[in-house]
Amino acid sequence: MNDSVDSPSQPLVITPMSRRFRGYLPVVVDVETGGFDWNKHALLEIAVVPIEMDDFGQLYPGVTASAHVVPAPGTLIDPKSLEVTGIVLDHPFRFAKPEREALDHVFAPVRAAVKKYGCQRAILVGHNAHFDLNFLNATVARCGHKRNPFHPFSVFDTVTLAGIAYGQTVLARAVQAAGFDWNAADAHSAVYDTEQTARLFCKIANAWPAPPVGAAP
Repeated sequence: MNDSVDSPSQPLVITPMSRRFRGYLPVVVDVETGGFDWNKHALLEIAVVPIEMDDFGQLYPGVTASAHVVPAPGTLIDPKSLEVTGIVLDHPFRFAKPEREALDHVFAPVRAAVKKYGCQRAILVGHNAHFDLNFLNATVARCGHKRNPFHPFSVFDTVTLAGIAYGQTVLARAVQAAGFDWNAADAHSAVYDTEQTARLFCKIANAWPAPPVGAAP
């Protein structure tokens, strides 16, 4: 006779987003630009994807917000960069916004997500993330925007994460190593690259144990 008694199942304890990354909300960002120098080259596209968390503590990409950007007066555009991105500046359906309006458009859902999860601020996630952050910070400074939700210098870089997780540092190869499809024809679009980077980040982060609920913030 088995006298053992099954213990009641323990409730699933989820580390909330506000503690998952020490009060920061990961937000994936990609920019397309007129060159490599954030001090002089124009911002041409920006896309953001706030990272969400489900009832089981799994991360997943949120809704994408994006904007085409009117090159700011005084900024430069290297024609070679347009060859890479395929951006046609005078395309009739580009519907580009001035820098400040573009920032307002993408910052609004980021601030809403930060508030939703009780986080302190957003932290930029990107592939070669400091490139995106430097252009973002330069644009914020240029138009005097006072409500930037992002940490001014800290980032999560998927180059590093993918290098550790899959031994791949190129975005296309890292995405494929993570088990996702990659369409080269859509690459170098801010929206496509952001959404693929978000999938990659979530796949890697979900494979890593979350810190205990009682861990210090």
